[in-house]
Amino acid sequence: MSARTRGDLLILLAALIWGVAFYFQKVAMQDIGPLLFLGMRGAVAAVVLLPFLIREQRRRPAPTPAQGRGIWPFGLLAGVVFFVAGGTQQTGIVDATVTNTGFLTALYVVVTPFLFWLVRRQRPSLTTWLSAGLAFVGVWALGGGALESFNRGDILVACSSVFWAALIIVAGEASRHAQPLSYTCIQFAVVALLSLGSAAVFESVEMASLRAAIIPILYVGVLSSAFTFGITAIAMQYVSPTRASIMLSMETVFAAMAGFLLLDERLSGLGLTGALLILLAVVLVQRSRD
Repeated sequence: MSARTRGDLLILLAALIWGVAFYFQKVAMQDIGPLLFLGMRGAVAAVVLLPFLIREQRRRPAPTPAQGRGIWPFGLLAGVVFFVAGGTQQTGIVDATVTNTGFLTALYVVVTPFLFWLVRRQRPSLTTWLSAGLAFVGVWALGGGALESFNRGDILVACSSVFWAALIIVAGEASRHAQPLSYTCIQFAVVALLSLGSAAVFESVEMASLRAAIIPILYVGVLSSAFTFGITAIAMQYVSPTRASIMLSMETVFAAMAGFLLLDERLSGLGLTGALLILLAVVLVQRSRD
């Protein structure tokens, strides 16, 4: 098996894990609140990544003046943005279906170039504008031909895509420091502190409920947050960013499959058309970056 094929398989594995994670995020809401779940997810991921942060910090060269204070400010900022994005999405998934959550979250790929336009003044390409139009039509169709048919959860998940897009921009700025594991560990530690602190104020925190949700917490904290980051970092040594991004968009398909097989979720013909249009918009945006 060639290195590129192994890289492709690792990327698809990451997409599968992320797609199925929406199922675990959904079922966990039967036992604990969204902030508590997000906090436990962050705490588990940070603990798993902590040894890698220590190793990475020991091996890193002395920072240059251009690098300033290093990776820490980016990790802290990423944690705040992730907290807002994850909290909005996790609150939304209480009412939204797993299928809708997968496709609506994927809108971050379409939103990112426009957000980057605001930050860096780099105008989106014609393909990006076309993709935005397809995504809008796709969302309309996913909602059954009427945007007002979306419930509160669907709207929150769609809004979270803006914050996920912001997180992509922060990650891009942080990449010049070449400390991906440190960055991710700091990010999840901040998410844990903010989420658990908020949960203590706004939600009920009971050990019995935490024990009932332990499998979703471990799946999302270990596999979906820590493990997938590691394997995508390995895979990106052999797979181009554009190719990897397109394959990672398959997480929406895996999310729909999880919703169908595990929760008996169904899309109408119009809804299925909308989902396919959103997926097409995501692929077009990724191809325009090639």
